[in-house]
Amino acid sequence: MSDWFLQREHGVRFEWGPTGARQLAPEGGCLVVVDVLSFTTSVTVAVEAGVRVYPYAWRDGTAVAFAREKAAELAVGRRAATPQAPWSLSPAALRRAPYTPRLVLPSPNGSAIAAAAGGSTVVAGSLRNAGAVGRWLARQGYGSVDRPVLVIAAGERWPDGSLRPALEDLLGAGAVIAALAAQGGGPLSPEATAARACFVGTADVAGAVAACSSGLELVRRGFTDDVAIATELDASTVVPVLTGGAFTDCAAGPGEGFDRPPC
Repeated sequence: MSDWFLQREHGVRFEWGPTGARQLAPEGGCLVVVDVLSFTTSVTVAVEAGVRVYPYAWRDGTAVAFAREKAAELAVGRRAATPQAPWSLSPAALRRAPYTPRLVLPSPNGSAIAAAAGGSTVVAGSLRNAGAVGRWLARQGYGSVDRPVLVIAAGERWPDGSLRPALEDLLGAGAVIAALAAQGGGPLSPEATAARACFVGTADVAGAVAACSSGLELVRRGFTDDVAIATELDASTVVPVLTGGAFTDCAAGPGEGFDRPPC
């Protein structure tokens, strides 16, 4: 197979969706999944509270069985949340929900991208923790041609199931790339350079996300708070890394804070 699309000459790479992740996932490198509205934002909110977050690709009966296997609560759809099941993909709902040590968070896009990483380290990135993720990647030695970083913007789906590139994820990916580049990561591929330029050149990131297609969808459905939380730029210092099947905070190093495994 031709490798013209692999961006192999660059230490920081950028692509879209689960297919991009499967095609470009670097062996021994690091994959950063960015799904601003709302999977990776929700992951940051939950992990800040000390929750182990298990990604899962389907919201069906198999998710119920998976949550039972993990002795975890199962997040439901935004409108399906109840006092008995208050955990959902809504970051605002997760902030209000009572503490649970383990949570299964179904997300076809974010979970599919994490699953496509193969042997790579997987990190959940967003606008909320872009700076922390960039610094952590640099400390771990990621971002060179020998230890590449692949930043994957999740995007959304059109009604026919095809990928819809989403502005909020482009901005979130650009924020992570900009933070890593500021720490000396690189060289950046042209794709990564363009994503960084989109973020750096957007004067009002929060306003752009609120006014873009995905933001409008949530606002008109009554989830304005979710958009507001998703655009809390660099408000979070957690670095959720997929370890043992769950996202946990590796920002402070092993043995510090909540029940963190070695990262």
